[in-house]
Amino acid sequence: MPKVKVASVKENKEEKEKSEKKSLERIVLAGTFLLMITAAFLVYYFQPDFDLLNLNRMSSVGGMVLIGITTALLVYKALFFLYSVYLYIRYRSIKSVSDEELPTATVIVPAYNEGRLVYDTLLSIAGSDYPHEKLQLLAIDDGSKDDTWFWMQRAKDKLGDRVTILQQPENKGKRHALYRGFKMGTGEIFVTIDSDSIVKADTLRNMVSPFVVNEECGAVAGNVRVLNNKEGMIPKMLNVSFVLSFEFIRSAESMLGSVLCTPGALSAYRSTAVFGCLEEWINQTFMGQPSDIGEDRAMTNMIMKQGYHIKFQRNAYVLTNVPEKYKGLYKMFIRWGRSNVRENIMMSKFVFKNFREGSKAGTRILFFNQWLKIVMAYPVILMMVVFIATHPLLFLSSTFLSILIYSSFPVLFYAKRYNVAESFWAYSYSILYTFGLFWITPYAIATASRRGWLTRG
Repeated sequence: MPKVKVASVKENKEEKEKSEKKSLERIVLAGTFLLMITAAFLVYYFQPDFDLLNLNRMSSVGGMVLIGITTALLVYKALFFLYSVYLYIRYRSIKSVSDEELPTATVIVPAYNEGRLVYDTLLSIAGSDYPHEKLQLLAIDDGSKDDTWFWMQRAKDKLGDRVTILQQPENKGKRHALYRGFKMGTGEIFVTIDSDSIVKADTLRNMVSPFVVNEECGAVAGNVRVLNNKEGMIPKMLNVSFVLSFEFIRSAESMLGSVLCTPGALSAYRSTAVFGCLEEWINQTFMGQPSDIGEDRAMTNMIMKQGYHIKFQRNAYVLTNVPEKYKGLYKMFIRWGRSNVRENIMMSKFVFKNFREGSKAGTRILFFNQWLKIVMAYPVILMMVVFIATHPLLFLSSTFLSILIYSSFPVLFYAKRYNVAESFWAYSYSILYTFGLFWITPYAIATASRRGWLTRG
């Protein structure tokens, strides 16, 4: 068969797959709206049943206690949300300083089984608008079993002395790869970037500028967006979710100098702050086992404990790959959940002490909010099971209506910041999380001591 004809058949097949994918996405979005609109009607239709249920609850001590706790939690959540909105409105990114003011920086890229992606990552970093004489780029292959090392060598051939490539003798985990980079780095600022991520030209200079203008700044979190958001529904959902998580939540946390996690995809650290906790970080254990997950959250905690402020830079973008399938998604969330449990325990050891100068009330409110999510995980699951068993239709209708109400904020937030059409994936994501990922936090709590990256392949 002629090559032209083969290429044409392949293109037609790809076009057909794209068309089918778009049709499925439209069906999912339409189904999402249908479910929520139906739920709103059912809540109206079953209003007498809801009234009777509330009357029955109010007639018993247990029911009154439940109503009181639920009301108190809702009031707290509303107040916390308004507080976050206030902080978000006040937030401003730090503008880039001049070339002369920029400090020396070491960028560390750990990689494991990333293949061609690491090549693209290194080239995007090398293409940054940052003085070459002030930039050190280290790429570390953590014992990959695929062609990652080959692509690192390709990057070395293209970039020459601008990049140093290193190979771990065996896979020891991301934390150990970063540790090697920290020990070799000569920059005043360390920047860590995941090997499946692409940075914009001004990202590096925007990331390091807060350290120049604020001596109290010890770490900076970058603004993470999804690179493969055209490849499936889950990446589209996560892209909307990431915008809320970073541009709203971390903006608010940044105003308190207490961003709780500098993400692995893009973070920057003052070198003196890193060396102030490096050995504790690499030797960290949990329940007697070496910690091989949550290296980003652990580093954030240990730097905060030294008295530094942790900031967020909304103008420092990185595009990173996320799971496209449900299995990869829940494994990633389990790893994040276990890290969250571990590091909240660690944070509890210093957050109520005089760990830094100035007000610490905001940091403690953030800490309390994190613990509230953990503490309420099992009671919420229990109440959900009981509600489903006794009043399944009331549960479904009220849940879908709640999703419509509470998810409208991330929809509006994303629509205002970026794109109206894409914003509606926030509704679908909330449904997926409520019915398909609700078990993550309870499971992560129960298995917090387990090791393993889960999503590495």
